[in-house]
Amino acid sequence: MRLEDGGAARSRPAYHAAVAPPEIPSLQVRGTHREVGRQIGEALRERIRGELEREVYAGPFPEGRALEDQLALAAEYLRVTAEELPWLAEEFEGCAEAAGVDLRALFAWHVEEIWYEPRRPVRTAAATGRCSDLVAVPPATAGGHVLVAHNNDLRPEAEEGLVAIEWTVPGEPVVFTIGSGLGASVGFNSAGISFTGNELSPNDERVGIPRGPQFRATLAQRTMDDVLRVALHPRRASSYNQMLADRTGRVVNVDGSATDACLTGPDERGHLVHTNHYVCERMLRYEGDPGYAVRSARRYRRAAELLAAQPEGTVTEEVLRRILSDHEGAPDCLCRHPDRFGGEGKTVFWCVADVTEGRVTYGRGNPCDSREQVYAFAGEPR
Repeated sequence: MRLEDGGAARSRPAYHAAVAPPEIPSLQVRGTHREVGRQIGEALRERIRGELEREVYAGPFPEGRALEDQLALAAEYLRVTAEELPWLAEEFEGCAEAAGVDLRALFAWHVEEIWYEPRRPVRTAAATGRCSDLVAVPPATAGGHVLVAHNNDLRPEAEEGLVAIEWTVPGEPVVFTIGSGLGASVGFNSAGISFTGNELSPNDERVGIPRGPQFRATLAQRTMDDVLRVALHPRRASSYNQMLADRTGRVVNVDGSATDACLTGPDERGHLVHTNHYVCERMLRYEGDPGYAVRSARRYRRAAELLAAQPEGTVTEEVLRRILSDHEGAPDCLCRHPDRFGGEGKTVFWCVADVTEGRVTYGRGNPCDSREQVYAFAGEPR
């Protein structure tokens, strides 16, 4: 187990600019769930402690709550998680032990649902993130491959805390994630599963398995049917929009909330796009942030327009990266630069995955100005 500068496989020159952000460091962890949690806690100890000081202990807290209220609420979400997914709770326990931090505070950092203002969709600093997803499958793609592209938009300072992790737990697929450690934002596994997604603002949230940690449970699965069972877990606290794909070409978009979900797939051209608002008609009643939904819809329309402009059979990884790099409609553009265009969020990392081949190309910062890093699965572990 070690934290390394640079990608898990290889890097290439900057896409456009002469000076690009540094590469995302990588980490390999191996062992039981508690052991991989401990390895992450050891490798990222100082980072975890610093983030808890800034993001949990210092607040700000939703109106009417103090720190102890927040920790007690996080403990309720942890209790449900431990009841339903005990191995997942063990990863958090191991991480907290190795990092020398309060388990409740560590879990609170990963429970986005408790950082909202009561009855309002406004997020505090600990829960701010927007993303854009594109999927292309035959007949859209060159060579008939399954391709997934994702821009991850957060506060600019979140870019410093990124880490790419390869997880190897005996009896499970090898998993590759990009995010803040236990708090992954995208993930893929050696069984051919791809998970990307977008934060939504469901108005029916409840105490349960938080959507962030639930993401990790999805990646432990080998089949799309099992993935969907996790995505639609009856004790989920809420839901991301979950963009799910596998190497066989099966793609399911879960436009979900805590109590409902609408499942969709690519259109007849092999295209699927999602951003940060509910798209399915039946899910519109769960929209908790209609003001932002208008802004999200601008990115959604632009991504769909750019994908639709590609002739049949021509979409490649490079094409998807060019779409991710689009600046039309700033500040509500796909590739977001608050220093250039304004707005509160920045694209802190991007990725394009060839799910068919089991290869993920990714980079820190904006896709228009970033060094490529590449991770490729070697195959199922013996």
